[in-house]
Amino acid sequence: MSNNNSLATAIDIPTYPNSKKVYRTDSECALHVPFREIELAQPHRPFQVYDTSGVFTDSAVSFTIGDGIPKLRSPWIKHRESTDTNTQLYYARQGIITEEMRFVAIREQVPVSLVVEEIAAGRAIIPANRNHPELEPMIIGRRFLTKVNANIGNSAIHSTIAEEVEKLVWSVHFGADTVMDLSTGPNIHQTREHIVRHSPVPIGTVPIYQALEKVNGVAEDLCWSVFEETLIEQAEQGVDYFTIHAGVLKDYIPLCSDRITGIVSRGGSIMAKWCLTHNKENFLYTHFDDICKIMARYDVSFSLGDGLRPGCIADANDDAQFSELKTLGELTQRAWSYSVQVMIEGPGHVPLNQIKENMDKQLAYCHEAPFYTLGPLTTDIAPGYDHITSAIGAATIGHYGTALLCYVTPKEHLGLPNRDDVRAGLIAYKIAAHAADLAKGHPLAQLRDNALSQARFDFRWNDQFNLSLDPERAQSYHDETLPSKKAKSAHFCSMCGPKFCSMAISHEIKALKKETL
Repeated sequence: MSNNNSLATAIDIPTYPNSKKVYRTDSECALHVPFREIELAQPHRPFQVYDTSGVFTDSAVSFTIGDGIPKLRSPWIKHRESTDTNTQLYYARQGIITEEMRFVAIREQVPVSLVVEEIAAGRAIIPANRNHPELEPMIIGRRFLTKVNANIGNSAIHSTIAEEVEKLVWSVHFGADTVMDLSTGPNIHQTREHIVRHSPVPIGTVPIYQALEKVNGVAEDLCWSVFEETLIEQAEQGVDYFTIHAGVLKDYIPLCSDRITGIVSRGGSIMAKWCLTHNKENFLYTHFDDICKIMARYDVSFSLGDGLRPGCIADANDDAQFSELKTLGELTQRAWSYSVQVMIEGPGHVPLNQIKENMDKQLAYCHEAPFYTLGPLTTDIAPGYDHITSAIGAATIGHYGTALLCYVTPKEHLGLPNRDDVRAGLIAYKIAAHAADLAKGHPLAQLRDNALSQARFDFRWNDQFNLSLDPERAQSYHDETLPSKKAKSAHFCSMCGPKFCSMAISHEIKALKKETL
């Protein structure tokens, strides 16, 4: 990797200790699928984990930050016939196994037949625009590992292109499976171009934001032609999924009038204002078939937006929210008729006892298309800690079947997150996603828990740090009180000391049992 330009020098690329990039291969298609291999103390074998960090953690790959990362998928895309329906859903329905399907099967360590079956049924998606060849394919669906999305992007108040690319790098390093560029400030097109060209994970956007910029921020001046132009522009760049708020219908807007927080979705509020100003139906709904045709051409996936999601606990599970959800189910089937992949966005702010109803209704109304939820936040009283309030809800709804969890950072409701906020949000959500996988009984989920638990019981402190989601943080907490090298083999930590460590006592009990046999 070269760092010979101004963008590169502005970006700090984090690393993992005692880890290296390794690749599993598929001889039939010459695939090289990335994993991160964690070195453990002898005689323990290295441990491999799912890896989203891309070539940023592969010292053997040469590229220049600023010019973009290598184009992994270019040869796959090149040999396919270019049609208006060359989507992963189309191929799966035809029984055609694409390189992307084989790639995600190796990543998930499942039979490729399961991947094809779930995509063909609409229960899973591989967001992979044909114009994003840098992408390392991944899959979103209930029968696969629970995934996490990170939101980045500038605002009218703050941030630069370099800061947003750095947030991307930090996002994928700390486990983001997808990233959304929600830029609303200056240089939206240029910011997105740099993000897509440097992203090994799918990139999502909300196209109405850029369309609004084109009409100088006046929602009433939006129209189909401006939005259509924006869709094509972003699809040409390589955006992998679009949030489209086509379910915000004119008749649903009055249902929000008694809410405490009204309409909290930016896209939802923009379209609601447009509908009321013109006394017309949402043009995203009336032009939905036109949108499908554009998305099919590039294999852009739908993330059907929940523009009427609840913005506080008091507004959860109301008529506005579930009316829109039913419409999203109707739109799902229309998108499928064009061979366009679909996932459904969900709330929001929901108390724990009402979370399951959201999952049950989404499965029923939306024909088991993957669910993608923002949390949900389980209380409204903790600004500054909403990565925690929402991770509680995320783990719960992930257990019930949500396939993609949209992270929340500590800055939620307060300000634009920086890279450290991105890190905090992602770690909270990787915990939630993993907890959900454990609860669902995913066959691979517990292996890492077992490896770390064994290292903990063996007092292999360095292995315990390195197997954790955030090795740097784990070691720094340990070393605050016991920084010496000798402490890394001690049979105690500063919490219990040498006389009160239950695990050390358990070792003594084991030894006594052996002596008595």
